[in-house]
Amino acid sequence: MRPSTIILIFIVSAYLISAGFAQESDGSPPQVASASDANQTNVPAFPYVAQITDDNVNIRSGPGTNYYLCGKLNKTDAVRVVGSQFSWSCIVPPVGSFSWISKQYVNVDANDPNKGVVDGDAVRVYAGAEGLKPIHSTTLQLKLNRGDKVVLLSREEGDYYKIAPPAGAYLWISTQYIRPLESIVKVHPVGPAKTESVATAPVTIPASPNAPPATIIAGGSIEAEKLKEYYALKKQFEDERAKPAEQQNYADLKKALADIAGNKDVGKAARYAEFTVKQIESCEMALATKKEVPLQDAKLQQIKEQIDKAYAARLAEAPDMGRFAVIGLLKTSNIYGPAAELKRYRITDDKGKAICYAVPTDAAAKMDLSGFVGKKVGLVGTIEANPQTQGAVVRFTEIAEVK
Repeated sequence: MRPSTIILIFIVSAYLISAGFAQESDGSPPQVASASDANQTNVPAFPYVAQITDDNVNIRSGPGTNYYLCGKLNKTDAVRVVGSQFSWSCIVPPVGSFSWISKQYVNVDANDPNKGVVDGDAVRVYAGAEGLKPIHSTTLQLKLNRGDKVVLLSREEGDYYKIAPPAGAYLWISTQYIRPLESIVKVHPVGPAKTESVATAPVTIPASPNAPPATIIAGGSIEAEKLKEYYALKKQFEDERAKPAEQQNYADLKKALADIAGNKDVGKAARYAEFTVKQIESCEMALATKKEVPLQDAKLQQIKEQIDKAYAARLAEAPDMGRFAVIGLLKTSNIYGPAAELKRYRITDDKGKAICYAVPTDAAAKMDLSGFVGKKVGLVGTIEANPQTQGAVVRFTEIAEVK
């Protein structure tokens, strides 16, 4: 290989690595070599909480700009960092994130439409993105197995359910836009390395409404108070959902959460409350549907009874044709049938409206039927569907004049 070719390959390889063009993640966050290596670069041991340092920071499905967008973060937002790869940080999905799972492998709880149980092994979960259809969301986050539970965020979209990211599903952001909160966060490192906690009384602020909280300095803020109130209401919501459907009532909970969601001064508490209000609305819709089903069943049964009654009345009015397949006026026809050698006929009612077509077969095919044309006859034979006329045809073996 020529030296110039080797240099070109080296330059291209270096560019791809620096740009973050890594292989797709399988959902497991890559770790640094050791906790001591992390300390040497002034990065806490994983996992740790970090603050976003700029607005409109892209969240991506994988560690590189070639992965699709899964949302955005702004200054003062906090994320939980669980690993890194090159210049990208692996994070716990923030509030509003979602994933996709094939609905054929999920059994929905009949009493709670927001809960599902996986019915399959190695079922793939993909990173979701607003505006990107499930079939085009191709970044694998993790695989679930039979019995694993998922939280449904919508009934279905195509062949997929939108679900809350399960434990072990991660997203990515560029490391240049995060700052570890070492001075105010109690870091829970992996391995022997330890970080001293702050002596100040802590307040819990979570990475997401369903995730374990990170410990942060108490500031006595209204946001901290509302977060505490939110988690108490969230617990009431879970308790209410566990009740039988006929006993569930979300009116007071929904109002209290809506008050928090409408307060723009409480930060994350408002976003979490808004998320839970949507969950409550889904539950209320499911309850309303469950109540409506018996009413619809009763109405359908009533309609069925009316149809059966009308059918019985029409049947009673129908003449007894005895051995005949059809009774009516026999008239000639030139439009039925592909075989030119077959004589074709029409059977009409007394007003000339066509009832069906007729073709003589066997013994009837050898008869001179001209004497029956224009008369009321009965045909003995079989009735078949006729795709050509979208009606019926009687293939008859016997014909008799009737009065």
